[in-house]
Amino acid sequence: MADSARNSALDETAELDRLNGELEGASPEKILPWAAETFAPDVILTCSFQHDGVVLAHMLTTIAPWVPIVFLQTGFHFPETLAYRDEIVGRFGLNLRETLPAMPREELGRVHGLDLYRRNPDLCCQINKVEPLRAALEGVRCWVNGRRRAQSATRKSIAVVERYEGAVHKVNPMVTWSAADTYRYMQQRGIPEHPLFDKGYASIGCAPCTRPILAGEDERAGRWSGTAKTECGIHTFLKPARGVS
Repeated sequence: MADSARNSALDETAELDRLNGELEGASPEKILPWAAETFAPDVILTCSFQHDGVVLAHMLTTIAPWVPIVFLQTGFHFPETLAYRDEIVGRFGLNLRETLPAMPREELGRVHGLDLYRRNPDLCCQINKVEPLRAALEGVRCWVNGRRRAQSATRKSIAVVERYEGAVHKVNPMVTWSAADTYRYMQQRGIPEHPLFDKGYASIGCAPCTRPILAGEDERAGRWSGTAKTECGIHTFLKPARGVS
């Protein structure tokens, strides 16, 4: 790396560290306006209509209602999730934008079989979630999402702001929140719960790959249970920007 490029990368890393230091103790209601103003109009929120994403979507209705709420329509969601999505969108007037899988369901069945999730869950997620999100991120500079450190061991070190190649900044306003914080926000504002929440589904993805959690398990233990898989891939496919570890 040339000296000028190395110095630039170091400067950007130092700035990112400074920014994270300032935002670490800030509430999501403070982080969201900063993100919207800094990166407008190139901002999206991804929301799978789990509670954390719903809370952020609700906050955006007053902070920046123009921000698109991107829902990755995989074709494998629980019917309850789709009904809940429609209820939340209708109640709060969300600016919803849905993606479609990279391969239509009929073609997926013909080429790979509709049980691909069982034989090769990484490929299934790649087709139905990662590639659609990659397309949705074209031209986007700020991707807001609802990840929290307390959700699992794989998320315990995420920062408020992460910088990736292609000038994409991933903003995680809820990193310091607990599930109780999310639930409290919803209760105080009359936001309905996902209908599967009371049945033990703490983290809800595609129906074939999600089960209720057991006592003592972390929130995401019900995802891809019995396999080594812990993430669908949408939060791991981007490469950190140069100089960012």
